[in-house]
Amino acid sequence: MQNPCMTVHEATDEFLLYLGSVRGLSEHTVLSYRNDLLQFENMLSSAGDITQITAEDIRQCIGHLSKLHRASASINRFIAAVRSLFAYCKKNQYIQKNPALEIKTVKLPKRLPRFMTGAEVDKLCAEPLRDELLWQTRDTALFEMLYSSGCRVSEIASLTLDDFADGYESAIVTGKGKKDRWVYFAEEAQKALKAYLADRKARFGEKDRERAVFVNQRGTKLSVGGISYILSRYSGVEGTNHHVSPHAFRHTFATAMLANGADVRMVQELLGHSSISTTQRYTHINTQSLIEMYNKAHPHGGAKGK
Repeated sequence: MQNPCMTVHEATDEFLLYLGSVRGLSEHTVLSYRNDLLQFENMLSSAGDITQITAEDIRQCIGHLSKLHRASASINRFIAAVRSLFAYCKKNQYIQKNPALEIKTVKLPKRLPRFMTGAEVDKLCAEPLRDELLWQTRDTALFEMLYSSGCRVSEIASLTLDDFADGYESAIVTGKGKKDRWVYFAEEAQKALKAYLADRKARFGEKDRERAVFVNQRGTKLSVGGISYILSRYSGVEGTNHHVSPHAFRHTFATAMLANGADVRMVQELLGHSSISTTQRYTHINTQSLIEMYNKAHPHGGAKGK
């Protein structure tokens, strides 16, 4: 039975409760929905009966975000949140017609993933040993393992000592959608990890009870934010002065594997991509690199006169 008295605010509160308690979404995800839907409520000229909201009202909100020069990805996230709210209301018969069905997402600019060259990644991996900004052995192992495995930063942060098999050659990680997969570590990464674990044992001794592989200098699990901070120090002005995000290691891993002849489906499995089209973005990087190299080397490529 339709409820004509439900406001946008009331519907939002109920929807957010549903996301957290019934759908079991993370606190971070629910907060993201809350922020977008709060924007939606604040931008509406009237935040009364939700049955009175039209597709044109939603379009005006999107237009306002565009005037504020919000990124296309942010606008699409906003649209997704609004769509989900109205789908929930339609399912529960709070509205008879879903106005959000008429709303289309905005076109995203095509951007190739940011990756490092071989020389850049080698320099960054060597940086902790060159200049001890934080913790030499830990940070070397961290960078080597990110590059060697192609793991997401969240997967490395969640990696425990119990996840390894065959010594330190491989480990099982839980990726997006709570899907488990095997990842592998090259010899340099294994060597760096063993040096770090020996150093960690010497630092904390019997007090070291943490099962997470990477810990902070107090001996507790290193967070995703902590890993990002470490990388920002070594890739900032104190280090290579060529800032990169932790995800750049993953992009570099994929690019290097494909450039050296790895099958795209194998790389898809190693990265934990649900769709092969996501993995194929990295073949575009290789094509672009070839074009740039051609233009630089060919007599009529146009680079010599610049």
